[in-house]
Amino acid sequence: VQLQASGGGLVQPGGSLKLSCAGSGGDLDNHPIGWYRRAPGKEREGVSCITRDGSTYYTNRVKGRFTISRDNAANTVYLQMNSLKPEDTAVYYCATGCTIVRGEPTTYGISFGGKGTLVTVSS
Repeated sequence: VQLQASGGGLVQPGGSLKLSCAGSGGDLDNHPIGWYRRAPGKEREGVSCITRDGSTYYTNRVKGRFTISRDNAANTVYLQMNSLKPEDTAVYYCATGCTIVRGEPTTYGISFGGKGTLVTVSS
């Protein structure tokens, strides 16, 4: 299955954006799907994951502000981002697979192949 992230843009602090991860060549509901991000000058990090049974995980940095969800009919996974902060500025990627360490998603063992979508939080 191939994934394409979209929906990024420029938003003011406190604003919201909804990212989409569209699947092709397979059904996303057969896979755990994660959202990851790379901020300027930093390593890529896990943001959120949704498993095949619908369990969700978030990094503590976004817990309570971001919500991951699936729309199986649309073959798409979403990331609703509210109360955005300048430190959320990053290129956001989606990928198959979730590696959870101490309750948070990580990038261990995740393969990244698609282009990301840039989110810029700035006034």
